[in-house]
Amino acid sequence: MERLWGSLRRAQGLAPRPSQTIYKRVEGSQQGPLEGDNDGEVGPELQPQFMELRGPEPRGSRPGQQGLGSWAAAGQRAAPYLVLMALLIFTGAFLLGYVAFRGSCQACGDAVLVVGEDVSYEPGPDPHQGLLYWSDLQAMFLRLLGEGHLEDTIRQTSLRERAAGSAGMAALAQDVRAALSRQKLDHVWADTHYVGLQFPHPAHPNTLHWVDSGEQLPLEDPDVYCPYSATGNASGQLVYAHYGRPEDLQNLRARGVELAGRLLLVRAGMVSFAQKVASAQDFEASGVLIYPDPADHSWDTHKLGLSSHQAVFGHVHLGTGDPYTPGFPSFNQTQFPPVQSSGLPSIPAQPISADTASHLLRKLEGPVAPQEWQGRLPGSPYRLGPGPGLHLGVNNRRVSTPISNIFGCIEGHSEPDHYVVIGAQRDAWGPGAAKSAVGTAILLELVRTFSSMVSNGFRPRRSLLFVSWDGGDFGSVGSTEWLEGYLSILHLKAVVYVSLDNAVLGNDRFHAKTSPLLINLIHNILKQVDSPNRSGQTLYEQVVFTNSSWDAEVIRPLPMDSSAYSFTAFAGVPAVEFSFTEDGQAYPFLHTKEDTYDNLHAALRGRLPAVARAVALLAGQLLIRLSHDHLLPLDFACYGDVALRHMGSLNEFAGDLKARGLTLQWVYSARGDYIRAAEKLRKEIYSSEESDERLMRMYNVRIMRVEFYFLSQYVSPADAPFRHIFLGRGDHTLGALLDHLRLLRADGADSFQESRFRRQLALLTWTLQGAANALGGDVWNIDNNF
Repeated sequence: MERLWGSLRRAQGLAPRPSQTIYKRVEGSQQGPLEGDNDGEVGPELQPQFMELRGPEPRGSRPGQQGLGSWAAAGQRAAPYLVLMALLIFTGAFLLGYVAFRGSCQACGDAVLVVGEDVSYEPGPDPHQGLLYWSDLQAMFLRLLGEGHLEDTIRQTSLRERAAGSAGMAALAQDVRAALSRQKLDHVWADTHYVGLQFPHPAHPNTLHWVDSGEQLPLEDPDVYCPYSATGNASGQLVYAHYGRPEDLQNLRARGVELAGRLLLVRAGMVSFAQKVASAQDFEASGVLIYPDPADHSWDTHKLGLSSHQAVFGHVHLGTGDPYTPGFPSFNQTQFPPVQSSGLPSIPAQPISADTASHLLRKLEGPVAPQEWQGRLPGSPYRLGPGPGLHLGVNNRRVSTPISNIFGCIEGHSEPDHYVVIGAQRDAWGPGAAKSAVGTAILLELVRTFSSMVSNGFRPRRSLLFVSWDGGDFGSVGSTEWLEGYLSILHLKAVVYVSLDNAVLGNDRFHAKTSPLLINLIHNILKQVDSPNRSGQTLYEQVVFTNSSWDAEVIRPLPMDSSAYSFTAFAGVPAVEFSFTEDGQAYPFLHTKEDTYDNLHAALRGRLPAVARAVALLAGQLLIRLSHDHLLPLDFACYGDVALRHMGSLNEFAGDLKARGLTLQWVYSARGDYIRAAEKLRKEIYSSEESDERLMRMYNVRIMRVEFYFLSQYVSPADAPFRHIFLGRGDHTLGALLDHLRLLRADGADSFQESRFRRQLALLTWTLQGAANALGGDVWNIDNNF
């Protein structure tokens, strides 16, 4: 064929045309393949050389004279066959490559969304720099991050007084804004809110004393209190209630211990202070005392432990944001009617030290607490009670307080109206080294690193939004008020939220509290980051070394006391919060005045810089992927599996419902429609061209709004702010439906309400069905079974 082709060229007088392909060699940390570009001329060093193949010539003939007619005739006869053969070869090769590509995609599933080593990024402003690859961006990020001073920033931040509303916080806010302004950012600004915060009354401290003797019990530090506690007096006999969880209180009631009108003594840990007080209120207790038990912290004499006279700070609002403007932003409180959150408790609560708790426990009578309830307070028998009458007086006062969130933005070049948000709490009650100094330091280092990357040619497709939040210690007040203020646009623009709060509480185990949409991406990022405490291993290898089921070891649901929770459960934005923790023991100094840099550094045995850097690496590589992948790497099909897992719990009650003439078939059908819509979208993506910017943007818009689809559109954000049917709170959630169905068993059948069940089922079904319809695309493409 080559002989015929060369002969045909000569016969037709065709000279070889120069190639129109230009080659660029990729520069950077890794030499990649040569990239083709169809515009431009070929340089002399790459000029292709063609060798002409001639046909056999008769003896005695002269080139170009004899045999020319016969070759020309042969060429004309062969031309149609050659063209046809070339087309067949090209078509066969194309189909073979396409089938191989489709086969690999179907085999790898969600991995098709992962950027490979050979995927190029946009060229930087320097035309001689070449294209940037994923490996180039990784290397650039690692190099620039290493030039920072992470440890020094943590130390200096922890030394500054920065309680919300204080003069020290105002000064720090100005310094953070100035630091952002010094970087190569497109926008730097601040949002100020006037929020209702609760502080101890300077002239009337909180009190605790025995009713009969009047003996005053010590509250060692008048600055330690529970923000948003009900104010006033509470009296009653004392009862020991373990962690104060609903199951603990049910256990006490089953043992014949009356809770109504009693003061409950509960241990810090397991659930938030707000959940402990809400449960006590549900069981009609009169008040709550919360103490740190040595059993929940380090008791090894070779490790640091919390001082026995130190109490733990914690707010008791079962919600987030300013509880005096629920559902609305606190830009100007005077414009809103007097209303308060339903999550505010109606009973008083107060933190006490381990020493004071030990004194109280020695006064208790009644049965001995179960073995698993026993703590490690010295000389205390841990009886359930009741004990003598006790009086608690809480005199906290509400203060209108200005708080400021500081923002910095790097605009994306293709989708600037889509934001990848990363934030950290800036305020702290006490030194707050682990609580907020670490997160603030990592945030500032990431700002500096990404700014330097932009100077070195990095051009994110989507905007990067860096935020320093205020009012975090009072229940993510700053972040929630911002969400409330811009709720109408954020679900259209915010892609993902990454929280840096509570990032370093140890160095043994790694956890990710996250939306299901991010689990696959986290899985891939863990394989890219070295373990901070196991040389030669990645974080993923460290995790699977102890538990082959990596997600069971790492993944946790988003708790309400995380700043990431409001983004997902309230605003419908997928979110994640990373945490390194100690193995088996909680960091003992969190939310205390002993949360200093020295204690955090000692608790990590000198590993603080390495662990903080590991968090920065995780967050940074997550930001690169989310801001620059052509297709958003979010697992939009995952909620089909989430729904399926919950369906197993619902199935347990199918027989009970059938006996009442009720069925769960509608919610099963909605789940099926969601799975079909997700599979349809996946197939569309597989068969599309990544270079089609318009098509990629359409897909990205559908993918980034999946979390929002699971916010129930049938309840009011003001009445039920956490509208997410899987992660939220309220009667519209799957959890509430399951709790109601459990009443069908044992003694609760009389409490089951058919009308309430029908409403709950309708809310759940049509939210899930709405998510399926939205994922399906345009209304003329929706194909469901209803």
